[in-house]
Amino acid sequence: MFMTVKEAAEKWGISDRRVRVLCTQGKIPGAYQEGRGWKIPVDAEKPVDGRFKSRDSLLAQIDRKKAELDGRRPLTEGELERLTEEFAVEYTYNSNAIEGNTLTLRETDLVLRGLTIDQKPLKDHMEAVGHKEAFDFVRELVKENAPLTESIIKQIHYLVLADKREDRGVYRRVPVRIMGAQHEPVQPYLIAPKMEQLLLDYAESEDHIVTKLARFHIEFEGIHPFIDGNGRTGRLLVNLELMKAGYPPIDIKFTDRAAYYNVFDAYHVKHDLSAMEGLLGRYINTSLDTYLKILTE
Repeated sequence: MFMTVKEAAEKWGISDRRVRVLCTQGKIPGAYQEGRGWKIPVDAEKPVDGRFKSRDSLLAQIDRKKAELDGRRPLTEGELERLTEEFAVEYTYNSNAIEGNTLTLRETDLVLRGLTIDQKPLKDHMEAVGHKEAFDFVRELVKENAPLTESIIKQIHYLVLADKREDRGVYRRVPVRIMGAQHEPVQPYLIAPKMEQLLLDYAESEDHIVTKLARFHIEFEGIHPFIDGNGRTGRLLVNLELMKAGYPPIDIKFTDRAAYYNVFDAYHVKHDLSAMEGLLGRYINTSLDTYLKILTE
């Protein structure tokens, strides 16, 4: 006795496409192709999804390393300040570069020291200073363990968007499109209710912090509440919540820009959250490794 791809998909609670992929990969014993369709034994069991095994393995590594970090002696105030200041320069460079800022890492460092770079736009200088001020503000919020609210998001955005005074800290009032993206942001009149629901869902979620932040970051960028500065603000929010939970901050690299953009399409087109979970999880895992190494030296 055999069942069709559609029957198997309904039985196992996965998509028709996923069943066909599993058949093609030979992961369903006894399944064979007949014409354009597949014959699948009715007693065949749903194959274990290796994608989620990989995800679970990564989350387990993160949990283990976080527990190990919590058990180590804490960094002194001076050590933490030095590490954070060095991180802030690279983080400001990468986050701004992802959005098109032309300052190099060295130039970003010089600008944050108060110098001006010849032949570089004033806008790029202001973005560097604004992002650093926003990150400093985030660090203060971490000390206060401030709950995530619309007001805080708008305050962070106000600092980020240093070059556009009239648009700082206010939701956009016009429709926008993200060039090359597979998703269209919501209409302006939906921004406030969507943000309210997003924050409520985030606060009530009992998922692993990686999963929570992956979903929050994608949904926030999908709403695209501001006329500009959404990416930088969104990445600062991820670090705000990570640091509040006792994790080191992460710095998504400019060199990973294409992969970073692709995870948004994976979610909006295929409803696949695992790509963003994997990207954030790998960065968090690496950041934990860095701090653990420092504390063992």
